[in-house]
Amino acid sequence: MFALIDVDHAVSSNLKCDPERAIELREKFNAVRPGFHMNKQHWNTITFNEDVADDLLKELILHSYELIFSSLPKKLKNELEMG
Repeated sequence: MFALIDVDHAVSSNLKCDPERAIELREKFNAVRPGFHMNKQHWNTITFNEDVADDLLKELILHSYELIFSSLPKKLKNELEMG
């Protein structure tokens, strides 16, 4: 799991993040807060349509995916890459 979002009321998303970068983002953007109901060290909640540009949001989604993907077993990575 690399992202959480309420599909009925998509106002924010929880994304996994490198802990140091997570802190930097929280200090820089009002829309980035410690992950709601998640490990606050590794997850951020990002509120949409505030002060995080869409390009940065896309980058953070990819960063979250890459963090999770890199931790998967090699066999599962291969299966996902083939699929």
